[in-house]
Amino acid sequence: LNLLRVSVVGPVLSRSSLNAAIGIVSVAVFSLVVVAGLFGVNEPIDNFAPTFVWIIWWVGMGYITALVGNIWALLNPWKITYEWAEKTLKRDEAKPPRFQYPERLDVWPAALLFFLFAWTENVYSGASRPFNLAILVIAYSVITWAGMAAFGKHQWLRHGEAFTVLFGFFSRFSPTEVRVTDRNLCLSCGVACDVSEPDCVDCYQCFEQAAPEHRELNLRPFAVGLTLHRRVSTATAAFVVLALATVTFDGFQDTPTWANIQKTALDLSENWGGNPLDTIGTIGLVFVPILFALVYLGFSWGIRRLGQTQTSVADVARVFVFSLVPIALAYNLAHFISLLIIQGQLIIPLVSDPFGFGWNILGTADYRLNLNAINARIVWYISVSAIVVGHIVSVYVAHIIS
Repeated sequence: LNLLRVSVVGPVLSRSSLNAAIGIVSVAVFSLVVVAGLFGVNEPIDNFAPTFVWIIWWVGMGYITALVGNIWALLNPWKITYEWAEKTLKRDEAKPPRFQYPERLDVWPAALLFFLFAWTENVYSGASRPFNLAILVIAYSVITWAGMAAFGKHQWLRHGEAFTVLFGFFSRFSPTEVRVTDRNLCLSCGVACDVSEPDCVDCYQCFEQAAPEHRELNLRPFAVGLTLHRRVSTATAAFVVLALATVTFDGFQDTPTWANIQKTALDLSENWGGNPLDTIGTIGLVFVPILFALVYLGFSWGIRRLGQTQTSVADVARVFVFSLVPIALAYNLAHFISLLIIQGQLIIPLVSDPFGFGWNILGTADYRLNLNAINARIVWYISVSAIVVGHIVSVYVAHIIS
């Protein structure tokens, strides 16, 4: 079902004024995060930046892109501000970028930046401090804008912008897709399109350049996007495994086993200096993805042997890697659902007092958390159900791919 052809929905979704309004709101919130982090109080619970970044945006955006669609393509503030700058400077979008993006780099820059993000989230003890967070956002912004300026907007978004790549993976599970029916655009795309493939799906460069009559926003069954026949590179496979591993490590940190590991390591680390907990966390964050990769390659080897195929282990791993996405989403939901529903309520008073100065702009500053918004039993049922369903869907996706 093409939503752009639905009589009521289509005209609304196609309005340029809607996209402009979304862009303004997105950049305004992005600016508030930075300004509040730089100039507001430096207490995490009293500042808008940490709650919005770590709970509302990071957790919430992952859920929305998986369960609704890739709205990050609309909300990405780095993309929006770069487009504004291009229009202001009257830069010709058809003009070739300053540098040709090296094909050998693939999505490795995005994977590296995501690993640094995961380290910040899971290991860095100062990540919740608003000022530190604002500096990190500014640093990432400079990298992203510089990448788009050097290699072209879509090239960097597709290969170097960690969250565009990650949420793109998640959105393959979602019930929506963008599709372009004019395949001639793919010949000059140079970003994601393979003209040998039957369809142009989820290529936002082609969608942006296509005439309205060649654009589609389609509904589809959940997880179908994970089964589409596409070339999967080693870097893409590594990124998917990294995403699953970091979510698992995040959950593992809350277990007694990890607490015992930390205690043992602390007893042995009297001469380490610095922050030993950060050091232990860094070692764990490096070790877990490597372990996951080895286990996944082991299963890929088993599939190759059982299938008695001449296909290499690496090729098997690349072909089936998107069957891991439902598992990653399931663990993400199981681990973060209570955080989003309970701690996420902090955003209600913070929108009235984003700097922690004692303001009450919207009259919500006195709101108190409703700890009964979701109880432990419901969280348990949701978590177990998500993990079971995630594994079932993963097996189904692998079956379709095979």
